[in-house]
Amino acid sequence: MRSNVRFALNHIAVPALDSRGLIDLAARLGCAGVELRNDLAEKKLASRDFFDGEGPAAIGDYARSKGVRLVGLSEVYGFNRWSETIFDKVRLLISQAKESGAETISLIPSNDGMHEPDDKRLSDLRNVLALIRSMLDEADLVALVEPLGFATSSLRTKREAIDAIRAIGGEGRFRLVHDTFHHFIAGETEFFPEWTGIVHVSGIVDPSLQRGDMMDAHRVLVDEHDRLQNVEQITALRSLGYDGVYSYEPFAASVHSDHKIEDSLRASMLHINQRLCEDDRS
Repeated sequence: MRSNVRFALNHIAVPALDSRGLIDLAARLGCAGVELRNDLAEKKLASRDFFDGEGPAAIGDYARSKGVRLVGLSEVYGFNRWSETIFDKVRLLISQAKESGAETISLIPSNDGMHEPDDKRLSDLRNVLALIRSMLDEADLVALVEPLGFATSSLRTKREAIDAIRAIGGEGRFRLVHDTFHHFIAGETEFFPEWTGIVHVSGIVDPSLQRGDMMDAHRVLVDEHDRLQNVEQITALRSLGYDGVYSYEPFAASVHSDHKIEDSLRASMLHINQRLCEDDRS
């Protein structure tokens, strides 16, 4: 079926599962891959260490034995506020990606609400990307930059990220995360399929929320009540040539506590594919 898309699972969708459990779930659902996260304990969603105390290579080998890609490791938050701590975090995540065979690492901008002139904010971004580029060059690895659409974010739009990457000659080392939630709340209209390394999908279904009030805690699975126009965004990306994976990234507690999450994920994937099929026929 032409409209079938390749899905993946971000670990935030099922934080109660360990890495092997996440990989098993992805395999049962026919997903292309998984994204592992190093911040589940920090978010108080798990008490496990990253890779559950195993070596990254062991988890990478297990994923490949199940036919599941490690499409990414997340994350270095606040990467654009450079410090020795951020340097160490980037270096460690790169090392873990190389050891596990993960395809990318994720870089998340600060969402601290700091007000600063655009010229300084963007100059700092370029300087940090140049520093990280040298680390990526040495490791022969790609990093995914994820603009956050919140009004408090230090990097809201994909256009700003692309301009900064181009300015430091980082086209071969950086790609973007197109997050359907952040694309929507930022009011973005531009799509950059040639720059997109992965797409994150989640839904907002609460009819009472205004765009500016939508937060991570409201992000659920995509269904017929979705307000983020996930299907429309996927259609646009596919029509423009994006052929990568679409990774589920719901943050809502109601998803994390869903005792039938496998069925719920399967139903959401089916809904998206059926909608895409309907659009193909129209």
